[in-house]
Amino acid sequence: MSTKRNKLGPGVLVAAAFIGPGTVTTCTLAGANFGYALIWALVFSIVACILLQEMSARLGVVTQQGLGEVLKSQFQNPLLKYVIFTLVTVAIFIGNSAYEGGNIAGAALGIEALLPDLNFPWPVLIVGLAFVILIQGSYQVLEKALIGLVLLMSLAFMTTFIMTKPDLGALFLGLKPQVPEGAWLTVIALVGTTVVPYNLFLHASAVKNKWHDAADLPQVRKDNMISIGLGGLVSLAIISTAAAAFFSQQLGQQLDQSAAIKSAADMSVQLEPLLGSWASIAMGLGLFAAGISSSITAPLAAAYAVVGMLGWQNQDKSKDVKDVRFRAIWAAVLFSGLALSLSGYKPITIIWFAQVANGILLPLLAAFLLYVMNKSDLLGGYKNTWLHNVFGALVIMVTLFLGGKSLYFAFFQ
Repeated sequence: MSTKRNKLGPGVLVAAAFIGPGTVTTCTLAGANFGYALIWALVFSIVACILLQEMSARLGVVTQQGLGEVLKSQFQNPLLKYVIFTLVTVAIFIGNSAYEGGNIAGAALGIEALLPDLNFPWPVLIVGLAFVILIQGSYQVLEKALIGLVLLMSLAFMTTFIMTKPDLGALFLGLKPQVPEGAWLTVIALVGTTVVPYNLFLHASAVKNKWHDAADLPQVRKDNMISIGLGGLVSLAIISTAAAAFFSQQLGQQLDQSAAIKSAADMSVQLEPLLGSWASIAMGLGLFAAGISSSITAPLAAAYAVVGMLGWQNQDKSKDVKDVRFRAIWAAVLFSGLALSLSGYKPITIIWFAQVANGILLPLLAAFLLYVMNKSDLLGGYKNTWLHNVFGALVIMVTLFLGGKSLYFAFFQ
């Protein structure tokens, strides 16, 4: 029987997860440093996100299992299972820890914009708050409020985009693949901040809590397409408002202030056409909300993934979140993120690095997803079509190429 309860689907959580500090920072730097030249990378990322998240959601609805649980059931050879579990677990832990560091740094940036004169170790406070919320398991209500603030910030970017009347000619020229000098790492960061690897695990687990029958797949796809599509429009608006505020299209170069993007107050300049002197407050609130909500969901996603792969679930699923092993996993990710945020690097640098790390790790997890989506014994008639596989393989090859190029220019140039 098809279920139709709840208006908001899991796609909204996926979109809200990637419209976080990483997206605001990465898209701002992309627009400020390269104008509209990297619009093509964003469009590719949005299409890839819709494609991969549809696979993840379809897997969750048809099998009523998370991606971690499916991976556990599909590999029987002990040695192969050990190698794959190690690879996936390390990728999840490294990616989520880096992403968590960016979330914490982003939330701290937001507080600093709101309370610029108060000197306090904000990352410690943020992690303490996230820890209390996670240990109590009472994050759903708070998460909805935080997502509301993120949506308001997104609306501010969209409105500013319309008000600043972007150069549509330059914007459409940006659809042609091009990589300006020094842009390779920004390209892979745009991929990593949009196609967030942990969302592949989060989405499969979330849809099975809302939909329980393959007859619901049209709703699932609609929810996925609309939510991620709207998230992509917000990302486009951020690049465009940053280009208008910081980049001279005529000169093809940065304006002086683009070199000074070091804080939320600096990034808020692009919202001034709409909000004036309130821009810094709006940016601060938005970054704080996006950072703290993602600081909760990233450790949870890692815990669900690892618990599923290792078969640590309880008969009563509601007890999973209270299991000491489940809590140990999310705590490890949370405090690894804290260590990164206190490492001495600038918050903007940490946030940007986290997106690069996610972009580099994405092909590995996407390859495993593509593998299980072709299992007839698992999905029956709902397995991937040849078209799904062609586009999925293309996404993996392109992200492998971009990741390899980024690493080459990072270490050898």
